[in-house]
Order: sequence, then C-alpha cells, then structure tokens
Amino acid sequence: MGQKRRLRKRPCRICGKWFVPHPRLGERQKTCGARECQQRWHARKCAAWNRKNRSYFKEIYLSRRLESSGDSSCPTSSPSPASLTRGSSRSRRASPLHFPQEVVQEVIGVKQLVIIEYIVRLLMRSVQEAINSQRIDIHQGLR
Repeated sequence: MGQKRRLRKRPCRICGKWFVPHPRLGERQKTCGARECQQRWHARKCAAWNRKNRSYFKEIYLSRRLESSGDSSCPTSSPSPASLTRGSSRSRRASPLHFPQEVVQEVIGVKQLVIIEYIVRLLMRSVQEAINSQRIDIHQGLR
C-alpha cells in the first residue's frame, strides 16, 4: 500500500506539450493542466456526448414545449391563442409554418400545433443537411 508508482510522461491531447500526470488522476488525466487545455478538452467531450445523445435533447425539447403550451389535451379547453402569442407562457420563436397559427390553434388545439411545428422543424433540418452535403460534394467535384 505504501509503494509509490511512478507515472510516465505523456503528451497533452490539446496542445501537445509533455506533462507528468497528477498522482491522484493517473491514467485518467488527458490534458497538461493548463486552464485553456482543460476547457477545450471539456468542450470536445461535451460535443461528442451531445452528438451521441441527440435524441435525449429532442425528447426534452418536445416535452417542455408541450408542457408550456398548457395542460389540456382537447382543443376546446386549450388556452386562447391570444394568451399564447403575447404572454410569457410560451416562448415566441419563428415558426417554420407560414400560416395563421391562431386559426390552427382554434381548430386542432395548441398541443397538436406544437407537435406539427416540431415535426416540420426536424424535416426542414434534415432537408437542409442533405442539401449542404450535396453542395459539398458538388464543390469537391469541381476541384
């Protein structure tokens, strides 16, 4: 138990400088300990986690939007469209749907409109990603 293990030097995964890891961190330490390197490593790991867990955020986004739209599930007892458009109960973001939302809310209800907007946003994002990837392929073909 009293035997000390000598840790070997290793390069920082961000800046490339060689460092001796802290004895308590050992094999888990990936950066040299400089604040900037730690922040960049943390940002990389968070971005990788976010890419792996996209569905987690999509589920949270949709459930929060539905909660903020009101507790009712039927269109007749849903909150009035005027209270949703001017109040703080729902954050006003630009809707991908270009039609009068008040009319649609009266006909099908607020929660259904939120779900439709969410699906349209996902479809628009996937179409834009496909267009951007084709644009990259076209530009690489011209070189």
